[in-house]
Amino acid sequence: MGASPAKPRRIIPGFGITLGFTLAYLGLIVLIPLAALILKSSGIGLSGFWSTLSSPRVLAAFRVSFGIALAAAAINAVFGMLVAWVLVRYRFPGKGLVDALVDLPFALPTAVAGIALTALYAPNGWIGSLLMQWFGLKVAFTPLGILVAMTFIGLPFVVRTVQPVLQELPPEEEEASACLGASRAQTIGRVVLPALLPALVTGFALAFARGVGEYGSIIFIAGNMPGVSEIVPLIIVTKLEQYDYAGAAAVGTMMLAVSFILLLVLNALQHWMRVRHAR
Repeated sequence: MGASPAKPRRIIPGFGITLGFTLAYLGLIVLIPLAALILKSSGIGLSGFWSTLSSPRVLAAFRVSFGIALAAAAINAVFGMLVAWVLVRYRFPGKGLVDALVDLPFALPTAVAGIALTALYAPNGWIGSLLMQWFGLKVAFTPLGILVAMTFIGLPFVVRTVQPVLQELPPEEEEASACLGASRAQTIGRVVLPALLPALVTGFALAFARGVGEYGSIIFIAGNMPGVSEIVPLIIVTKLEQYDYAGAAAVGTMMLAVSFILLLVLNALQHWMRVRHAR
């Protein structure tokens, strides 16, 4: 009888070991802190939990944070795709510099970004003074300032998610569509967008998640007026400063739950679009 062929040697450990390390790491870094947050919020009971979340100030903060984060992510989905398209499809002087500037919100400390945006968009700032003079539009210290800050920090997520997909999308498909008589709008709607939609939804979800949880770059430009331009992270910080740890945990738990549900829906939509595109 001949010797049985030797099994190929794996470079990394087997599935059991890697899965064990993965679950242990995920539990220590993510699951245990989140469980502690939920456990802390349960200390005030169901009535206290509901009383904390149903206050007008907290509800207004949720509307501001989630509503503006959705709007900023939608803006970034449009303009982030355009930026990625320019970086992939065209060559121009200074392209490397523009490509590096896209990552600037990643590297810039959030507090520095908030101060810079406030200095630019304040009524006496370079851009804010022009907007006030030409359109009578006040940006800083209003909800519009929050939108600017969330758009600033969320743009790289869309660009860096869409850019690799565009690089793999051959231009020949667009050229074939044009040769068959399709207009530019038809080519974009029937050839380009279906291939980009899963990545675009991923970038949208990442930008939305970053916007909801952002604090440093928003508090300087928001004005932080209760019921008008106050965000949920500021509510949590305020409760912590008042030693209301259970209330802060309750608001954080609700924020976690809403964010998780929205991201779950977006991920399901992304999976459905990928399956549909593969067919």
